[in-house]
Amino acid sequence: MPECDGLAFVPGGTFLMGSERFYPEEAPVRQVRVDPFMIDIHPVTNRKFSEFISQTGYTTTAEIAPDPAQYPNMPEELARAGSLVFHKTRGPVDLSDASNWWSFIFGAYWKKPLGPDSDIDSLDLWDHPVVHVTHDDARAYAEWCGKALPTEAEFEFAARGGCGDTAYSWGSELAPGGQMLANYWQGLFPFSNLELDGWERTSPVGTYPANGYGIYDMIGNTWEWTEDWWRDKPQPMVKKRKSACCTIENPKGGRRMESLDKAQPDVKIGRKVIKGGSHLCAENYCQRYRPAARHPQMIDSSTSHIGFRCVLRDLPG
Repeated sequence: MPECDGLAFVPGGTFLMGSERFYPEEAPVRQVRVDPFMIDIHPVTNRKFSEFISQTGYTTTAEIAPDPAQYPNMPEELARAGSLVFHKTRGPVDLSDASNWWSFIFGAYWKKPLGPDSDIDSLDLWDHPVVHVTHDDARAYAEWCGKALPTEAEFEFAARGGCGDTAYSWGSELAPGGQMLANYWQGLFPFSNLELDGWERTSPVGTYPANGYGIYDMIGNTWEWTEDWWRDKPQPMVKKRKSACCTIENPKGGRRMESLDKAQPDVKIGRKVIKGGSHLCAENYCQRYRPAARHPQMIDSSTSHIGFRCVLRDLPG
């Protein structure tokens, strides 16, 4: 399996994308084909992101105070730079209200992931996935290194690792024989993490076995940005005739559709698809530690559990 500059080769092919066994936004299952491509073998780390910052002087979205004019309902005293940070609760809470475990922390950004009194050096996070990055931040990094963000289809195909349409990247069982194969939440979210996988928050990239394509951390650890705009229902198959459907070729959701804006007038800020689940996915909440799982994320929002990786489509000769 060829590798180049931290990239793994993904052969491309036809697969069944989506699932009808978990969440409605993953359906319908549809036949999709993607061309061969190369993908980062692990999420972009704090170490690599630091190189990007040093060489470009780039400032991430979380380091810039929001403009109150763009957020009419925001009190001016809250117009300060920061990002969303997860904190465990003391006990069971209403799982329909994410504000029970998310707090906007002034001064939190990629280099100070828990807030202004933290830093990646003292926390020894250099080889952990970078977090607190918005979609713009991820795309800026990708452009700097001559790559791109994956489409949703590319990410899911790579995450499946050649295992077909099994529920998980490694097969049909979440923890076969009790083995932890990804960084996710064991116990009752959001107050009791048994840490059977060894980690409370993110873990160093490559901690768990690679999938069938030699790629690490496609499931769990951090959610990852894709290039596709969010749709509540993914792109359906195009029917040739009543008895057959054609394969969707290299689907890309790279353009925000005006019709969707009209259909969802309450959505003021565009949302992109994130994939892969994170260390906060649990059996009692957000079972999205699976290739088919998908979730919307506002493009201007960063959190302590979203990172990214890049792809290369112009393959070396």
